[in-house]
Amino acid sequence: MSEQPIYVGIIGFGTVGSGTYRTLLDNQESIDRKVGRPVRVKKIVDVDWSRPRVLAVPVPQAVKSSDVNDILGDPEISIVVESIGGLKPSLDFLLRALKAGKNVVTSNKELVARHGQDLFAACTKTDFMFEGAVGGGIPIIRPLKNCLAGNRITRIMGIVNGTTNFILSKMFSEGAEFAEALSEAQRLGYAEPDPTNDVEGFDSSFKLAILASIAFESRVRVEDIFRQGITSLAARDMQYARQLGCTVKLLAIGALVGEAIALSVHPVLLPLTHPLAAVSGPFNAVFVRGSSVGEVMFYGQGAGALPTGSAMVGDIIDVARNIVHGSTGRISCTCYTERAVLPVAEIETRFYLRMTVDDRPGVLATIATIFGEEGVSIQSLLQTSASEDQAEIVWLTHQTKQRQMHRSLERLEARPEVRAINACLHAEM
Repeated sequence: MSEQPIYVGIIGFGTVGSGTYRTLLDNQESIDRKVGRPVRVKKIVDVDWSRPRVLAVPVPQAVKSSDVNDILGDPEISIVVESIGGLKPSLDFLLRALKAGKNVVTSNKELVARHGQDLFAACTKTDFMFEGAVGGGIPIIRPLKNCLAGNRITRIMGIVNGTTNFILSKMFSEGAEFAEALSEAQRLGYAEPDPTNDVEGFDSSFKLAILASIAFESRVRVEDIFRQGITSLAARDMQYARQLGCTVKLLAIGALVGEAIALSVHPVLLPLTHPLAAVSGPFNAVFVRGSSVGEVMFYGQGAGALPTGSAMVGDIIDVARNIVHGSTGRISCTCYTERAVLPVAEIETRFYLRMTVDDRPGVLATIATIFGEEGVSIQSLLQTSASEDQAEIVWLTHQTKQRQMHRSLERLEARPEVRAINACLHAEM
């Protein structure tokens, strides 16, 4: 083994940065053997070395810095690890690193989702790796690019946000309302003080944009993804889901429809027999269907210092091996085609609809007539009494297009006998 080290610089020393450094230190001897040369962190840059961190990892004073130029301007550092998050100044730092001929590793999902094209364009025979951007410690980016590269991927469906999965799991298993489950997630550190990015589906949309771009070999814009959060869900929806033999999960879904792709992030009624239904708490999983492999699922911890650090170090090792063998830049952007994104109105799915209506003769017939006139076929319904003069009804439809359901809802909301449409969810049955 050569004694000449491969030097790494880490920008940002929060949860992910400290987890990456800790993983490199704990497995140093093994990593060196796997690469064939020593891999050493030469410099870590952070704006505030006094702030508390999830992992208390001692850093030698000579390694600490507050000046990013100590990494970007050092010709000995060949691998730059970005772990500060956000778009600014991360994008500028990584573009500078790539243009300087350095290799880049990041877990910044928003940056990759919105500016992956710019970053790949800046690569000049260098590696740009981002395994940690989706699913934390779950290997999914590299399997899609390598292990499953011989397949035509037709569907990808994942639980890719641990915060929402924890909330929905608590609502389903304990009958908790959304606000109660969110409060518990915040107390345990699974949810941020401002949980909007998670509970409204933005985080999952970034991750779906990355997965779909790779799986379907076509660049996906975050803005093209239909998105619905979980804030309107109630414990009653979980009760009804259980009666129907289902649970509710926030899913990121991409599917080939002809040569176009359908993209959506929303809560879904999912049969308890589906492999994703068993994924509970803060765990993540990604379900993939390929032309040759069939159906496969990747499962594990979707966030955290060490799980994400594991993915980051896996990328570092891959880059270091490429450096040793003179093969950096061998896998570039995989968006070889341009596929149209199917309009949301044309997406076909089943629907779960919960509403409160007047409890009197003829109401169900009126609602059923509206559905029939709009081409929405009803599979089943559940009815309970909500009060003396009102009833709560749950409808489950057969496959129908989003536009047909939308038109139905517009007409139903205008009917005086329909007091409220409480929930409308997609269903994978």
